[in-house]
Amino acid sequence: MTDILLKAYHSLPGPLRSAAANLRGLYLRSWRYGPETDRLVEEALDRESWSPQQWRSWQEERLAYVLHRAATQVPYYRESWAARRRNGDRSSWEYLENWPILEKDPLRENPTAFVAEDCDLRRMFHEHTSGTTGKPISVWLSRDTVRNWYALNEARVRKWNGVSRRDRWAMIGGQLVTPVNERRPPFWIWSNSLNQLYMSSYHLAPDLIRFYLDAMSRYRVTYLSGYSSSLYALALGFLELGRQDFSMTVAFTSAEPVHQYQRDAITQAFHCPVRETYGMTEIVAAASECASGRKHLWPEVGWVEVVESDKTLPVGTSGAIVCTGLLNTDMPLIRYRNGDRGQLSREQETCQCGRKLPLIESIDGRTDDLLYTMDGRQIGRLDPIFKADLPIREAQIVQEALDCIRVRYVPTSGFKTDHERMIIQRLQARMGGVKVVMEPLLQVPRDANGKFRAVISKLHSKGVRAAP
Repeated sequence: MTDILLKAYHSLPGPLRSAAANLRGLYLRSWRYGPETDRLVEEALDRESWSPQQWRSWQEERLAYVLHRAATQVPYYRESWAARRRNGDRSSWEYLENWPILEKDPLRENPTAFVAEDCDLRRMFHEHTSGTTGKPISVWLSRDTVRNWYALNEARVRKWNGVSRRDRWAMIGGQLVTPVNERRPPFWIWSNSLNQLYMSSYHLAPDLIRFYLDAMSRYRVTYLSGYSSSLYALALGFLELGRQDFSMTVAFTSAEPVHQYQRDAITQAFHCPVRETYGMTEIVAAASECASGRKHLWPEVGWVEVVESDKTLPVGTSGAIVCTGLLNTDMPLIRYRNGDRGQLSREQETCQCGRKLPLIESIDGRTDDLLYTMDGRQIGRLDPIFKADLPIREAQIVQEALDCIRVRYVPTSGFKTDHERMIIQRLQARMGGVKVVMEPLLQVPRDANGKFRAVISKLHSKGVRAAP
């Protein structure tokens, strides 16, 4: 939503805001779902029994089509290959390894150059990323692509967990429902068109959470979806208020890694399982967690590699995630570095859930959220520092220099000097003899789209790197 539209929306009285939300919901529903949706969902579920060989064959055939279309129909890639030919490069575009890794900057600077020439942008759905670490990226999708994407979500997120798009649900995300400085509810909007209670993450202060919980009860939502940190904040509020008036069927986390202490609190509060999902606006990869606790990739969406120093790593090794989109063939992104780190699973056998979809072992967060030690190590997954034995609502680690770490934290009752000392010791055990600055806050600030970043490295913005 543009700033002008957002300002106009905020100026509307409550009833007109609801009407606007429902009109928007009708528009989104018309793009996402159609008469073919139920068939697409069943076909997606049927493919979950395919063998690794069947998936490999399908992906290779689809990849060949995408590479040819990109090289011949997409201006950015066609011009790139033409320049290579002029310089004497005779590499074949038919082999993925001959394509360079695509960074985000070219996509930000000229996104329309990545749309195939036989497409009409006016007839496509325009989406954009949240712009967490820079200018948002624009993405265009055909109606077929949008409906296939949402059919996959219906099959492998909702259907796996016994709910559907027809159930009443709550989503908490980064859209502003009311201005940030507003302290009176509602901080949400109900859309009849999507059966959705959309709740803004911007007002999740401890003293306001009870209003969110009241809305969830009043609208009789049956499952939750949203940022891991936001669902955790709701769960803490629910537990602290001692409420018992409703429970959820399932809670889906997205956009942020879910830590075990967050999972435990959400499960305890809402008496439901927590399922992690993985995806991005660019639609080049996706995964969802099954009841056995494993994350399954969606092979129809993208071809996933894990790389380090632009070299593909063996399966089972952690590195930067690089993806080639297979679903959106009208804006194909080839070997796109999406900013995340992860590790593919070595295991090939059928998961305990019975599905044969490939597995991703871990998604470790963003590449710019790694911490660097003075001796050259990279440190990720720092959530064990804030284990359940600490009376803390939330905490954020900021690396300001190679030898200086700031910890922003929101203490709960019972927090003492010993707990502060414990955090410092745990950090220094992992980072070496760094200076640790402890900064207590009433609330850890969110970024521009309402997301919570557990780890921030300022070294990247300063151009600093650890010693080799």
